Amino acid sequence: MHYWLTENVLTLCRGLHSVPLVKSSSKSVALAGVFAALHATLYIASFDLWRSWSIYLMPLEGIILGPWVGLSTAFIGSIVGRMIKPIDLWMFGIIAEPLGAFASGLLAKKQWKLLMAIYGVMLTAYFVHPLGRELPLWTILDILLAFILIYPATKAFKSLSEADVARLPLAMALISYVGIATDALTRVFLFVPLGFYAFLMPLEAVYPTFVAGAIDSFVEDVLVVIVSSLLGTSLLLVLRKIPGFKYPLS
Repeated sequence: MHYWLTENVLTLCRGLHSVPLVKSSSKSVALAGVFAALHATLYIASFDLWRSWSIYLMPLEGIILGPWVGLSTAFIGSIVGRMIKPIDLWMFGIIAEPLGAFASGLLAKKQWKLLMAIYGVMLTAYFVHPLGRELPLWTILDILLAFILIYPATKAFKSLSEADVARLPLAMALISYVGIATDALTRVFLFVPLGFYAFLMPLEAVYPTFVAGAIDSFVEDVLVVIVSSLLGTSLLLVLRKIPGFKYPLS
């Protein structure tokens, strides 16, 4: 799956930049369209490997496309995927996955202030809520760690498209970790402060459901960081060799 993903992205990028008559904006739209299709495909192809294989693509959407285009692309891809393969919890994915890509894009452009503000609002809402004070603190430790790492992540590189090869894996790992943690934070925000839990389960089921979800989230964090550090770094290094291709695109 990882090899297939890499080959598809590289083939598209090479193809677009080999056509000199295509404007930069048109190339960006075309690339965003293919990323959206990949996002939907990875979601549809998933089978009992945590939530969705699209989580592996999410950081790259933000890093390569930029925060706003990455957000839009992930939003379209997540909607299309869930229209084809609907689930009961569809509303979490179509909001959390785009914000995860958005966070990765912000860090790729070293725009950390807006992301810290988003974390501040969501975390404050969580701890103000009665359930936020009752649920175990350890269940959101990965999110709190991501909040701490937002600013340092932007100092791990000068420019991702020109970063030192030796430091690129670290930058990719940090950005990807904050991206997947932002996905988790958004789901927590929807579930607790916005009260989605009330429509999904009785109050007594919230505690065990939240704890089980936190364990899954920790595993996802590790998987995404590993894949991004290996696959993502290799992909970005190859993209550097394409003449005129600079990322983030927006």
